[in-house]
Amino acid sequence: MIDTNLDYSGKTVAIIGGSSGIGNATAQAFRACGAEVHVTGTRASASDYDPAEGSVLEGLSYHQVDAADDIAIVAFREKFDRMDVLICSQGMVMYKRAEFEPENFAKVLQVNLNSLMTFAGAFHDLLMEAKGSLIIISSTAAYHATVGNPAYNASKTGAMGLTRTLGKAWAPDGIRVNGIAPGLIATKMTKVTTEHPKRREATIRNIPVGRIGDPEDMAGLSLFLASPLAGYIVGQTIIADGGLLL
Repeated sequence: MIDTNLDYSGKTVAIIGGSSGIGNATAQAFRACGAEVHVTGTRASASDYDPAEGSVLEGLSYHQVDAADDIAIVAFREKFDRMDVLICSQGMVMYKRAEFEPENFAKVLQVNLNSLMTFAGAFHDLLMEAKGSLIIISSTAAYHATVGNPAYNASKTGAMGLTRTLGKAWAPDGIRVNGIAPGLIATKMTKVTTEHPKRREATIRNIPVGRIGDPEDMAGLSLFLASPLAGYIVGQTIIADGGLLL
């Protein structure tokens, strides 16, 4: 019989990069379903975030963690004795061709790709104990060129490959690893397009559903992937782009 229960009461969920954007909407979605939700961000405290910028931290446990700092990641892991769902939604991008500089290229890869493995490895034991779920947020950039952002592209393509590999490697441990590849979603990171009238209009013309996505559109996918409804899905990255890549 299909278990359609999306009640996460009694479950512990952590969203890396959950202080804003997709991660924040996902955190609030899990909270609404009863979970104890922890989020990380780069600022000193939750009060440093502005709700007007898409950061709603009410009811969430906030932790300052620099995803580029492996020591900070290990210290964050030590705060938990249970983890049912770990969602890696951290990310950064550098515009104006800054990612062509080796130092910047390495910095973006450290946050967007290397830290995925560090977080995953740190929480492997708890996820295995809980028979839990790891969800990696990549991007539709993994499927096409992004001429001005080589590091972002490489990192998101790598994230998709990591999802496949960990999915196969960790399924025998009882951990389901899956991913989400969002298209253009209205967040702080995408303001360069979503708040630029000409770019916004041109983009919407290419999206079959006729609109730019909202962070909440992605949150529902994580609720699904972490639930028994997705119990036979492993190693997959689900494209959620309103049909843009079609």
